[in-house]
Amino acid sequence: MKIPFNRPTAVGAELDNIADALARGHLSGDGHYTRRCHQWLERRLGCKHALLTHSCTGALDMAAILCDLVPGDEVIMPSYTFVSTANAFVLRGAMPVFVDIRTDTLNIDERLIEAAITPRTRAIAVVHYAGVACEMDAVMALARRHNLLVVEDAAQALLATYKNRNLGTLGHLGCISFHETKNLISGEGGALLINDERYAERAEIVREKGTNRSRFLRGEVDKYTWVDIGSSYLPSELVAAFLDGQLAHADQVIARRRAIWRRYHAGLTELAASGALELPRAAYLDRVPNGHIFYVLTGTLAARLALAAHLKAQDMLSVSHYVPLHSSPAGRKWGRASGELKVTDDVSDRLLRLPIYFGITDAQVDAVIDAVRGFYKARA
Repeated sequence: MKIPFNRPTAVGAELDNIADALARGHLSGDGHYTRRCHQWLERRLGCKHALLTHSCTGALDMAAILCDLVPGDEVIMPSYTFVSTANAFVLRGAMPVFVDIRTDTLNIDERLIEAAITPRTRAIAVVHYAGVACEMDAVMALARRHNLLVVEDAAQALLATYKNRNLGTLGHLGCISFHETKNLISGEGGALLINDERYAERAEIVREKGTNRSRFLRGEVDKYTWVDIGSSYLPSELVAAFLDGQLAHADQVIARRRAIWRRYHAGLTELAASGALELPRAAYLDRVPNGHIFYVLTGTLAARLALAAHLKAQDMLSVSHYVPLHSSPAGRKWGRASGELKVTDDVSDRLLRLPIYFGITDAQVDAVIDAVRGFYKARA
């Protein structure tokens, strides 16, 4: 594609870091660059502990283990999310309970959560869609009232904030993604953010295959052994080295993503005013998004398919997003819906994501805007 949906980009010393990691002679996990990334995340985000993982899926799996779920437990979450949000809990024997989303943020509708709570509910998993915060004050108040854990799926939300606090740091546990489609990348990669000290020691053990190896490396025990369930969640030093180069330029990358987002919004505002399509909200009083996704909502599913085909014909790749989990084969098998999910179904049909990545030029963004305008002009 002349203008792909995404193109991963090196923005600093990523390749030099990889060469340095090789020269240091340590390529397995938890080396020099992993420690640097942990320090950056803890300092910049304000979480108590950060642990790099091989993916955000891995971080979610760890979070589900730390929730200490047993078969029959329930976890409330939106249906409009990636499968990893649900899979992590299903793998522990829990049932996802799907709740509808808000029309303004496309995040879980916090007003519907309490009705989904049963005696089996153990946790709430929120998803900050497109790097826009959920109503976290309301979610955390519900969790306190019902003695529930809150896991933030902040895969898309690094350096986005809610009331001046970084997303991923408001719940008990937070999960971040560094997949190549995210704002800051390492190809594959993620991090578990631990915001409640109760889970720090066990998280370290779970991440190290259920062993106390980290205590051994710190000289706290004379040998390490199997003490809990766990798996291999560590990324290699090559992944951490690349990520360290990205984190060093985080402000530059996020600023550019936000500028691209604003350019799209300004260029399509007239179309939205005419009723041809809907745009995401341009501003919020209490949260600052990170420019991760720019989407439009067409009038119908047919219009979304036609617009995507129109852009593709001009070598511009746009993509839809999630098939709602409650309507998926696995979602029907292992989960259940709480009430009707009309907004979720509607948004899934009509949402189209436009190309957005660090290296896209203003001229390319304008070309996509012109192509979208041209599509609606021809239909008119």
